Amino acid sequence: MRPALHIPGHFGEWLQGRLGADGPVVLVTLPAPALGLDLRYRPGPGLSVRGAGLTPARARRFLDRLGLGLRGRIVLRPVVAPGLGTGVSTASLVALARLAGWDGAPEILARACVAAEGASDPLMFAAPERLLWASRQGRALAALPALPRYEILGGFQGDPARTEAADSAFPDVADLVARWQGGQTLADFAAIATESAARCSALRGPLGEVAPQLAADLGALGWLRAHTGAARGLIFAPGAVPAGASAALRAAGWRGLVRIRGGGR
Repeated sequence: MRPALHIPGHFGEWLQGRLGADGPVVLVTLPAPALGLDLRYRPGPGLSVRGAGLTPARARRFLDRLGLGLRGRIVLRPVVAPGLGTGVSTASLVALARLAGWDGAPEILARACVAAEGASDPLMFAAPERLLWASRQGRALAALPALPRYEILGGFQGDPARTEAADSAFPDVADLVARWQGGQTLADFAAIATESAARCSALRGPLGEVAPQLAADLGALGWLRAHTGAARGLIFAPGAVPAGASAALRAAGWRGLVRIRGGGR
């Protein structure tokens, strides 16, 4: 089969919730280039798709919406299992579109993803963390400031939990969005992410989050989570992750540890 096409994923969200008590579900994603999925392709008759929960019929309907066609055998290989909060579902559709030759506007691709699965992460954009993203609408509601440089040490706690498009039972984060738009330092953004994660856990569970205590014990600026999924992360300034931090996370039951560096101002 042809060499793999890699589509980056994300690692939960900096924040997520309702934009007002009755507003849309919005989020600020945390890009994770090493996550997402790999695609392998072999040309041939018909269309065969395996992996990431994407069926040939659904793939054909998605490509039809974009005016694209594709034949051959496709194997999708998520870096981590679906349902953990890393964007596997959206990444699979983005990979399929790019394999079929899509080079149009990311806004159009996002709408096709929402039509296919009811919700979408902003993985089709070059700087997804700079968007206030309405995930059930597949559109950006505002541009956001660039983040300072950061380092995330994270892992996965608990069982998979796939996103349900009809699920809007998230806390109101309109105040956090306003604070995010005016954030300056990494400590500012970490405090907002921590509050968003805490509100989500208080409303949706699980009980017994260990991330707050780990953040305190390891001197992190804060913590974040996949608001649907098992991803959890501690937020540090670059180079500030203490020795022994990975061992502490494993001892707390976190698995599949990842380290993510980003930001740039």
